[in-house]
Amino acid sequence: MSGTLHLIPVGLGPAQPERWLPADARALAGSLNTYIAENAKTARAFLKQIGTARPLQEITIHTLSPKTDASQIQQWLAPVRQGQDIGLVSEAGCPAVADPGATVVAAAHRLGIHVRPWVGPSSILLGLMASGLDGQRFAFHGYAPVDPGERAKQLKAWEQHSARHHQTQLLIETPYRNAAMFATLLSALRGDTRLCVARSLTTDEEWVRTYSVAEWKKQPAPELDKQPTLFLYLAQRA
Repeated sequence: MSGTLHLIPVGLGPAQPERWLPADARALAGSLNTYIAENAKTARAFLKQIGTARPLQEITIHTLSPKTDASQIQQWLAPVRQGQDIGLVSEAGCPAVADPGATVVAAAHRLGIHVRPWVGPSSILLGLMASGLDGQRFAFHGYAPVDPGERAKQLKAWEQHSARHHQTQLLIETPYRNAAMFATLLSALRGDTRLCVARSLTTDEEWVRTYSVAEWKKQPAPELDKQPTLFLYLAQRA
C-alpha cells in the first residue's frame, strides 16, 4: 500500500508553533524521517522547534529548487509508493502555494500517491482575511519588477485590472525593499484605491492596516524594514 505525501505548513516568523500549527500536525511532522524542503536549514529549524521522534541528524532532507529535475523528484517519492510517509515543507507558510513544492505534488498525483494537506499559516489567506478587501476575486502575483520604472508600470496595470474586475491584487517584496515598495505603491496608485499592509503575520510584530492611498499619504509610513510583509490593494470600479 502506498504511503502519503504530507504537506506541512511552517511558521511565517518567530512565534511558538502552538500559535500557528495544530497539535495533530505537529505530532505528525515530528514523526516523519524524510522531508522534501525548499531550504534544508529552515526545515531543520522548524523540526527542532516542534520536536522530533528521532535525532535531527537521522532525518533525511532533500533540497528542492525550481531547477530540480523531474527524475530526481520521482526518485525521492519512490519510498512513498512502497508505503513510507514523507513530508513536504516550504521555507515559510504553506508548501506548494507560490512555492516550488507544487512540482512535487504534481508528481505525486501522476504516481498515484496520496497527498494530504495539513492546516497551518498562509500569509496570502491571512492577509486577505484581515484586509477587508474583496475575498471572492483575488490574484497573487508574487514579486513585482525590481526596476522602479517597471515596478510602477506593473502596479498600475494590476490596478487597472482590479478596477475592471473588482479583484484584489496581492504581492510580496524582499523585506529590505519593503519601504521602496510602499513608496512606489503610494506614488503609482490612484488616491481612492484601498491599500492594505500586512506585516509579520502570526508573530508578536503582527500589524495589519487598510486605508485608501490618499489616507496613507497623510500619516507616517509604517515600519516595514526586514519584516515579511504582504501588500494588497483593490481599486474602485472603473
